[in-house]
Amino acid sequence: MTFGFAPSSTASMSSSADLSAASANPLARMLEPAEWASAGIPLLRNPREVVSGLHARHSPSPSTAVVAVLDPDDRLAASASFVRRPAPADGWMFRNALLAQLRRVIPHDLRRRTPVRTAVLLYCRDGDARWTEEDGAWMWGLRDACTLHGLRCGAYITLTRDGWQVLGEGRGGRRPNADSPPEPFATAEALPPLPRTGGVASEVLRRAAAR
Repeated sequence: MTFGFAPSSTASMSSSADLSAASANPLARMLEPAEWASAGIPLLRNPREVVSGLHARHSPSPSTAVVAVLDPDDRLAASASFVRRPAPADGWMFRNALLAQLRRVIPHDLRRRTPVRTAVLLYCRDGDARWTEEDGAWMWGLRDACTLHGLRCGAYITLTRDGWQVLGEGRGGRRPNADSPPEPFATAEALPPLPRTGGVASEVLRRAAAR
């Protein structure tokens, strides 16, 4: 025989109201710098190399997000870029956009017990390098998208006219920046090219990574 307690209708209504309020409040879907710093985000071995390589590949302008997946040796496995829609910052919307791009360019790792690949996000925006609520929403979205795709959540990098900065790490540089032209791959310490396996699927991956 099993004993239990049925929740009262008042409690159920209260719980539903709380969930509705949370889902309607974009501020609930962002991470503060302290939360991000304590989340155990793996450090990039060579952040400038990653930033320069992604900048050379995608030439991001303000409001452009570049999501990249790195293998265990920090080599690029896939990347894609897209322009953020003009709407209020919302981590849930950012999560959906990032997840859609990840699904397009690389298979998930949900069958692995422990993630071996890491997703990083480079976001080009106006303003200075200081944290904003928009950054907090991107952080929330990146973390959630990684969980749903079986990846480790990696660095969040802002690219502004002042340069680039890895938020939560205090590492950054003046070049590349939002105004600088892309450096040639040969001089940008660029990430290695994506592997060519031939066939239609490989061509789709290359086109997505080049956007």
